[in-house]
Amino acid sequence: MSTRGDEKAGRTRVRPIVAVAVALPLLLALVVAGIGITLRLSGADAGPAPDAPPVTGPIDVGPATDPSASSAACAGLLRLLPAALPSDGGSLEPRPVSPAVDGARAWAAAPEPVVLRCGVPRPAELGPSSPLVLVNGVNWLPLPDAAGTAEAAGTRSSTYAVVDRGVYLTLSAPAEAGSGPLQAVSDAVAASLPPQPVRVR
Repeated sequence: MSTRGDEKAGRTRVRPIVAVAVALPLLLALVVAGIGITLRLSGADAGPAPDAPPVTGPIDVGPATDPSASSAACAGLLRLLPAALPSDGGSLEPRPVSPAVDGARAWAAAPEPVVLRCGVPRPAELGPSSPLVLVNGVNWLPLPDAAGTAEAAGTRSSTYAVVDRGVYLTLSAPAEAGSGPLQAVSDAVAASLPPQPVRVR
């Protein structure tokens, strides 16, 4: 009988399976450790990058879209605007608008700039049931997200339009700036432009 020979053959078949079962977890552990070391060396696990500082260079806000941008009303408002705007993160310093555009001002903020346009067309969204926001005596209409600058393409900002003065104006600002820009511009509007009834149509 060949019982011993069969037992030896059985043991020989079992040993490679056991060897693979032991080696596979070790190989997997080595692969995971190698990936971890590679990521550490490349800086991929260093955590999120710190917030980028605001861009302070010239900004192109596009051409004036309404003749009232060069009006005396807009010129008077721009003279009363503070050089820097308050925000939740501190003062927002002015940014040069280049090419220069009547009725436009900009301030450096992150992740996108604050942009004021005085002398814009009447907002198409303004109607009898439009929800208005009263800030320091000035009625603002929330508008769809549209800062109107090439730099702001693909970003999100809050845009509001003043609708109770002799000229329309818009202010776009990132949420991170808080309500400071809207309040400061409202003060300048209230001091320079007399209120008028909201013309819904």
